[in-house]
Amino acid sequence: MIRAALFLSAALLWASASAAMGPSKPAECHGAMRCELGGRSYHVMEPEGWDGVSPLPVLLHFHGWARTGVHAQNSGRVGASAKRRGVLLVTPNGRRKTWDFWSADTEDAAFADRVMEDVAKRYPVDPERIYVSGYSYGSAMAWRYVCHSGNDVAALLAVAGTLRQSEDCPEAPREVRHVHGLKDRVMDFPYGPGGERTYPVALWRARLGCGAARALGQWQAVEWLKLERTVWAGCAQGQVVLDTHPGGHFIPHGWIGRQLDELLNLTPSYP
Repeated sequence: MIRAALFLSAALLWASASAAMGPSKPAECHGAMRCELGGRSYHVMEPEGWDGVSPLPVLLHFHGWARTGVHAQNSGRVGASAKRRGVLLVTPNGRRKTWDFWSADTEDAAFADRVMEDVAKRYPVDPERIYVSGYSYGSAMAWRYVCHSGNDVAALLAVAGTLRQSEDCPEAPREVRHVHGLKDRVMDFPYGPGGERTYPVALWRARLGCGAARALGQWQAVEWLKLERTVWAGCAQGQVVLDTHPGGHFIPHGWIGRQLDELLNLTPSYP
């Protein structure tokens, strides 16, 4: 289980070491080079212009089916979005290039905990800016992970994949942002009773104690794709955001970047 104290301790150790030695390369593994961890592995990609000392926001991203962490790093919609916004990208590798998100006792959630603990030993992680994302099966895994270890997560950024809305989550992130295509035929859009379109985040609306929704209308990062945004801002424990679009199963251009911009109080930009 992630604990903020662990990351704060690691950050303090990094600060003292950096003061003594100056900026240095913290990890033997980065980029395409795997970080080995107990018979499994993950990848880490540093942001542009990092000084080697300052605490880093982290995006823990779960790749899609039949992919690896390297694919996410090389993606203009994931890796490039994190890299140019000063965010450390951490991409675990699923066993057999997939994830076991089907039940609460999955070993993959514990593996992701170990990944984050290992990252905190290599980098000065900002414990207040830990984000978790995923695409497709990876999105469902991201949901599972924050359901298991979400209390120290600032936001879930989920793309085209969910859990059953009847799941009982012992933990939850402070904020949830989910995007899904209305014509998705791979991880079908989970319409609610009577075709209700806000059902994809029903679990988190209930878990965070949300009240009435507010429709914010359309927004877009690219001219060829408009997204419809609904927000539950008056929740007892945070906020829930749902974006929908008329397309199918893909990561919308600019979506992850826009969420990071908003979470980090940056001027929205593309890519």
